[in-house]
Amino acid sequence: MTVMTRKTYYFEDLELGMEASFQKAVTEEDINSFAEVTGDKNPVHLDPAYAAKTIFKERIAHGMLTASYISAVFGMELPGPGVIYVSQTLNFRAPVKIGQTVTAKVRVVELFPAKRRARFECICTADGVTVLEGEAMLMVPARPTT
Repeated sequence: MTVMTRKTYYFEDLELGMEASFQKAVTEEDINSFAEVTGDKNPVHLDPAYAAKTIFKERIAHGMLTASYISAVFGMELPGPGVIYVSQTLNFRAPVKIGQTVTAKVRVVELFPAKRRARFECICTADGVTVLEGEAMLMVPARPTT
């Protein structure tokens, strides 16, 4: 069995312009599971007949499901395990439909050494179209002293 270890970036490792991303195809099961976990059972996400009568013409993914892929980048890629969310802004630009592939990309845009905080630009695209934009502030662990 191969064990993959993820790199953790400590605050001291971060540099302006560093980027990381996460990609996921959105499935009907993802949307149904998200509705169950969160309790958001808005019919635009779950009911094809209802969704057909909306401006979207079909079921769409929860905006917060798309936003959660940003969290996946932070928790698993950059900075990685140990990072703590402080704040997040989200601007939803377009719907995500079942079967589309979402790419969540984050980029370091500002560093605050006194508090070990980092500000990130966050963008999610679905099949090349920007569906979400925002910024996040994270508290990033310092490198452990030995």
